[in-house]
Formats: sequence, C-alpha cells, structure tokens
Amino acid sequence: MATIDTLIALSPLDGRYQRKVAVLGDAFSEFALTRERVRVEFAWLRSLAAEPDISELPPLSDEALAFLDALVANFSVDDASAVKAIEATTNHDVKAVEYWIKDKFKALPELAPHAEFVHFACTSEDINNVSHALMLKRGVHGVLLPQLDDVIAALARVAIATAELPMLSRTHGQAATPTTMGKEIALFVDRLQHARRQIAAVPLRAKMNGAVGNYNAHLSAYPEVDWPALSQATVEALGLTWQPMSAQIEPHDYMAELFDAIARVNTILIDFCRDTWGYISLGFFKQRLKEGEVGSSTMPHKVNPIDFENAEGNFGIGNALLRHLAEKLPISRWQRDLTDSTVLRNMGVAVGYSLLGISSARQGIGKLEVNADAMLADLNANWEVLAEPVQTVMRRYGVSGAYEQLKALTRGQRITPAAMTAFIDGLDIPAAARAALRELTPARYTGLAAELARRYAVTETAD
Repeated sequence: MATIDTLIALSPLDGRYQRKVAVLGDAFSEFALTRERVRVEFAWLRSLAAEPDISELPPLSDEALAFLDALVANFSVDDASAVKAIEATTNHDVKAVEYWIKDKFKALPELAPHAEFVHFACTSEDINNVSHALMLKRGVHGVLLPQLDDVIAALARVAIATAELPMLSRTHGQAATPTTMGKEIALFVDRLQHARRQIAAVPLRAKMNGAVGNYNAHLSAYPEVDWPALSQATVEALGLTWQPMSAQIEPHDYMAELFDAIARVNTILIDFCRDTWGYISLGFFKQRLKEGEVGSSTMPHKVNPIDFENAEGNFGIGNALLRHLAEKLPISRWQRDLTDSTVLRNMGVAVGYSLLGISSARQGIGKLEVNADAMLADLNANWEVLAEPVQTVMRRYGVSGAYEQLKALTRGQRITPAAMTAFIDGLDIPAAARAALRELTPARYTGLAAELARRYAVTETAD
C-alpha cells in the first residue's frame, strides 16, 4: 500500500501527530471497518448454520470454522484493497464485502455451495452498526481508557507526593484559604475516576433485524425460526449488548451517551490543564528541561507550558466533534436517512483528538517539578488569609462583629505577621484559644487537605 508523507497529510492526526495516535488506526480506519464487517458477516453465518430449522445450511465443520477464523485473523491491507476494488464496481461498500467473501468461499468446497447465506436477510446496517460497536470497543476500551488510566495514575502519584505541601488557594484569582497541592490534584483524580466509570459503563449496543427492524425478510424464508433470539445470540457472542428495537439503523443513543461521557473527561482535563498552566505561571511548578529544546525564537529564557496548551486545544477540537456526533447521530428521518453514515466515519477523528490531548497532558505531567519555596513565599506574603480562622474563633466565643472587625483589618490590604499577632493578643477570648491562633501561619492553615489528598488520590483497578 502506498504511504502518504506526513508532511502533505491533510489532517494533523495523519501528519504532525500521526505517531501519537497511530494506535487508533486498528480501531477506526477504513481498513478496520472493513475487517469488522467481515467479522460480523461470519458471526451471522455461524448463527444461521447453528439454527436447526435452517436445514439448507448444515452446521459448519471445524475446518470451515477455522477457515472463517483465519480470514478474519489474517485480514490484511491487501484484502481491504481487494474489497475496495470490488466497491469501485458496486458503488456499495457492504455489498463489496459480501462479494469478496463469496469469492473466498470458492477455496473451500464445504462453503462454496452455501455462499448465498452470506449476508442472508441482512440490510447493510445490520453489518455496519455491529461493526461500529466493535470498533468503539477496540478504540475506546482498548486504547483510550488505558491511556486515560495512565494519566489518572500519574496524577495520583503527584497528589500523594504533594499531599502535605501547603499552597495558597485562589478564588476569583485572589488570595484565599490555603490548601495543599496534593489535595487540589487529588480532586482531579477523583473527578476523572468518576468520569472514566461513566465511559466504561455505557453498553455498546447492536441490532440485527433487517431493513426496518421487523425481521420481514427473515420470516419470509424461515417463519419457524425465533429470529430475535438468533439476533440476540449473535450480538452477545461478539461481546456487545443487544438492541431489540430499531428502524433500519440502530438508534445510536448509546453512542451519544458514550461521546458525551468522553467529552466530559476532556472537559475535566481542560480544567486541569488550565489550572496547571496557572500554577506554572505562578512558579509553583517548574518544568524539567530537555536538551536541545527552545521555548521561543527570540527569547532564550522561555520554558513554555506547551504540553498543557496543546492538550487544551486538542481536547477542544475533540469535544466539538464528539458533541456533534452526540447531537446528530440519534436523529434519522423516518426509518432511515444517510446522514449518519458520513458522520460515523469521523468517530476515529473525535477519539483521535481526545487521545492526542491525553497524550500531551501525560507528557506535561511527566515534566512537572514542584517548587515548594515559591509556594511558601506566596503563603507568607498573604497573612491576611488568616482573617477567616480568627473571625471564626471569635464568633465561637460570642465576640460581637467578629467578621466586620477582620474585614476592617484585612480587606484589600496586606497584613504582616506582627499585625495579625497584635490583633489576636487583644482579643477577649480564652487564653488557650488565643495561643492556638498565634500558632497559626498560612502554611499551617490547611484543614484536612492532606488527609483528603491521600484518601481520594487512589486509583481503581481498570475494567
């Protein structure tokens, strides 16, 4: 097969970023779709041959079953090209697969007389929708989720390592109650764990019920066969969930659910990338240097957070495509229109940009180095954040106007440690309470942050 130089590829996924997403080619390429169509045709043929009431198609011998298995296992780019050559005449890709299979059956005397049972009573969508579900299983469950797991695990390691490292929070971009870096990273671990479970929980559905979902052709040939049961058995044997009701196409509601779930992961990671970008800007994180890299064509000192910027941009593109897929695919005029067909060919593009974002985020996480000194200096420059605990303790002991007193002392201005200590010493509260407040510093005022970080930065076993 002729290869395309990545420098002249139209899509960045096939060009600049091809190396990072190439693994998805085995799930979402046209070659992969053709291979899965062959797999589904054979699964249906096996079911037909195992049905006692279909007497014209005897049970398949071990030799025939091995022959079918080998055609799928050894399906090559040359085979896909041969199917494509047939399509040049048929102008129909699924029919081209049927003709290719029938031609292959000529090599085995047992199968040759029964070639007409290939694609028996099927509409193209009986083959396509099952193939698409298998592609999603391979691409999302087999590739995307394991790489997402790597990101979650990497974040969990950072969270545990920095569980007790104090850091000034910023709400509305302003100095706020201290936390720890580990707790803030653990929050993303927890969010991503939940979002990952949502992806994994979406059932990958498929139907095999004829031109408009009623088994019309099936019953015309074999009215005594329990076609819904045979359809369900075929779908479930492929590791998918049976969709009993449909028009010509599987309704694609599960796809919308799945793509929305992937988009949610992307959105959480955009949030993480933006926060991390900000922490790098504040100096809380440094980035490990790589020999030979430059950060600017004119400013030699620059070390830019490009991994997180690239991740954010690609997650955005991925979400734009995923949301279009989720909104468009469940809608089809009457029993079928063709608008879903061309859209479904872009599943791999949507997942590809999501995977590219995950890859960039993982690369960026691997370069992070914590700058504890910068975080401590930031905390020590903002003693006014202790206005919260001081006024809260004052309120415990019934001091009138506690909040207002601290507001007058601290709002919109810097407070020195000495000024805060002087204010505390003048409070009419129990001596033990004053002593406890005097022991507080911004770095010590982190609540349960460290405990929360250790509790929730725990990765789960992948499904």
